[in-house]
Amino acid sequence: MGLFNKKEGGIMDAIRCDEQDFLIWKWKPTGEATGSTNKENTIRWGSPLRVKQGQVAVFMYNTKEGSKQDYIEGAYDEIVKTENLPVLTNIVGLAYAGSSPFQAEVYFINLANIIQVKFGVPYFDVYDPRFMDFGVPIAVRGTMTFKISDYKNFIKLHRLDEFTLDTFEKQIKDVIIKYVKDIVANMPTNNNISVIQLEKKVVEVNEAVDKKVKEHIEKDFGVDVVRFDIGAIDIDKESQGYIQLKSVTQDITTATLKAQAEANIRNIQAQQKDYEEKLRIQREEGQFAQHMQTASQNMGAYQTTKQAEVGVAGAEALGKMGAAGGADMNMGGGGMNMAGMMAGMAMGGAVGQNMAGVFNNMNQGLNNQNASTPPPVMPQLIYHIAQSNGQSVQMDMNGIKENINNGTITKDTLCWKQGMTNWAKAGEIPEVSALFIGGTTPPPIPNNI
Repeated sequence: MGLFNKKEGGIMDAIRCDEQDFLIWKWKPTGEATGSTNKENTIRWGSPLRVKQGQVAVFMYNTKEGSKQDYIEGAYDEIVKTENLPVLTNIVGLAYAGSSPFQAEVYFINLANIIQVKFGVPYFDVYDPRFMDFGVPIAVRGTMTFKISDYKNFIKLHRLDEFTLDTFEKQIKDVIIKYVKDIVANMPTNNNISVIQLEKKVVEVNEAVDKKVKEHIEKDFGVDVVRFDIGAIDIDKESQGYIQLKSVTQDITTATLKAQAEANIRNIQAQQKDYEEKLRIQREEGQFAQHMQTASQNMGAYQTTKQAEVGVAGAEALGKMGAAGGADMNMGGGGMNMAGMMAGMAMGGAVGQNMAGVFNNMNQGLNNQNASTPPPVMPQLIYHIAQSNGQSVQMDMNGIKENINNGTITKDTLCWKQGMTNWAKAGEIPEVSALFIGGTTPPPIPNNI
C-alpha cells in the first residue's frame, strides 16, 4: 500500500506486516528486494506506521554512538512524525528536513504466535550398566512449542538481519537432541532402569528432559518454552544388542522369579510348621488342664476310696490277729489275748482316723457344693396392667403392691397374666386381691382407746 508524494516524486509506503504466520519479518518498501540496495531500508517522513495487537515493530538504525533500536508495541496506527511518535526523534534527526527519506531497518516480531518444533533423535546406543557388552539402539521423537515474550532480550541474543526461522529451529533442535541423548543414555544408571524398559518410561524421561531443555532454551535463545513433549521412545528390537540383552535379562528374570517362588514356598512351609507346632502345644496344654481339672474334681472321691481301703485292710488284719491268738495272759482265772488286744486298739485307731477323714471330706464336699452353687431363683410373676390411654404396662407383684398403695391401681383396674384367657379386674384375681387387704399405711387410731 502506498501514497504518491508529488513534492518528492516518491512513494510513501505503509510500514506494516500482514503476514499470517511468522515469527520475525523484515519490512521493505514496495518493489525492493531484500539485500538489493539501501532503498530497502528507506523510510519517508510522513509514512503511516501500523502495528497490530500482539506485534512489536523494531526500528534499527545507526548513529554516531553506534547501532540503536526503538520499539513500537501494537496496537498502533499513526503517521511517522515526532509530534505523535517521540520515540523516533533520533531517527528523524538523521533525516533531511521536511519529507526527505531516512535509513532504518524495520522488523516485526510476532509475540502472539506459538511456534511448534518437531524433533527426532536418531538411533544411538544405550548401555545397561549390568551388561556393558550390549548396546541397544534407541530413538526419541517429540515436539516443543515456544513463543517470544521478552523481545528485547531476544534481539540482544540474535541478529535480526541474519535471522531465519529455519536456522533458528535447527539450532533449537540441536540443543534438544543434545540433552535428550544425555538424559536417556544415563537413565538406566541414574534411575536403575533396564534399557529394555526405557520405552515404557516416557513420562520419567519427559520430566527430566523438559526441566533441562527449558532452562537452556530460554536462557540461550530468549524464548519461552510453552510445552515440551516426548511422543515416543523407540527401541530397535531387531538389533543384535537388543536380542542378546533380552535373552540374558530373561534368563536372569526367570532365575530370580524361580528363586523368589522357592523362597515364598519355604516361608509358607515354615509358617505352616510353626502354626502346627502352636496348635500341638495348645492341644497338649488343653488336655493337661482338662486332666488336672478332672483330677481335682475327683480328688475327694479318690481320698475316700483310699481311706476306705485302709479301713478294710485294717479290719481284715484285726480279724486275722484275733484268730491267731498270740500270747495269752491269765488274769483272775480268765484268758486274755494281750497281743490281739493291742493290735485291735492300733487298728481301731487307724480305722477311726480313716472313717473320720471320710466323713470330713464328705462334709467339706457338701459345704463346697453348697457354697459354690447358689439357690435357685424363683421366677417373678408378671402382670399386664391396663392404662387409661389404651396401652398396658408390665409389673411384678412388688410393682402392683406399690401402685395399690399410692392409689394408681384399684380393684377395678384390668389385669392379665400368662395363662389367663381374658382380662380381669384386680379385685377378682386372688393373689392381686390379697394385696388390697391391710397395707403398708396403718389406719387412724380410734379416739375411744
